[in-house]
Amino acid sequence: MQEIFGGVFFEDRKLFTENSVPGYKPFDEELVKRGKREFRTWNPRRSKLGAAIVKGIKSMPIKKGDKILYLGAAHGMTPTFVANIVKESGILYAVEFSDRCFNNLLPICEKYTNITPIMADARKPEEYYWIEKVDVVFIDVAQPDETEIAIRNCKEFLKPGGYLLMAIKSRSIDVTKSPGLIYKEEMAKLRKGGFEIIDWKTLDPLEKAHAFIVAKSKD
Repeated sequence: MQEIFGGVFFEDRKLFTENSVPGYKPFDEELVKRGKREFRTWNPRRSKLGAAIVKGIKSMPIKKGDKILYLGAAHGMTPTFVANIVKESGILYAVEFSDRCFNNLLPICEKYTNITPIMADARKPEEYYWIEKVDVVFIDVAQPDETEIAIRNCKEFLKPGGYLLMAIKSRSIDVTKSPGLIYKEEMAKLRKGGFEIIDWKTLDPLEKAHAFIVAKSKD
């Protein structure tokens, strides 16, 4: 396998991470053995971070040992792959507001001990004020004020020079505007909020009318 980012592998046109819970496949994905190591297949059609990697994003700053604040963890698909990347020396604070999704996430967190589930509203970072400063804020919430939510959380929790990873669903922001215009407007908000845009990609056709942004705090 070819390691294309730290902890992210590519073989036969498929993405993988090394499975940190051997034998466990929370979403019925394929497990592949290479020697004594076991890898989980990462479907880019079910993960916006996976889609961004397949689309050729040039920077994926999550690495072993990182502390991650993940806003919009849903049922845990992408968070489990991020947890594989940061390994046991890292931690992922998984914030989710939906009762249904959170209940689906909980049994996964019993296996992935480096994922801490937090039932809270990402608009209200005071609800999880107790978490430590993090290396990366990851946000995937289908809300019209997603960028403002991201900036607010970064001000509270992101380390100086840390990274923001943001998945944008254009139709959740404004159905009357073209997706391309929305992406430009949201990136302009990030620049005004003190971020440098490292790279970004549209995710079509893997995720229709979505984009993924990698930004770095200038503070």
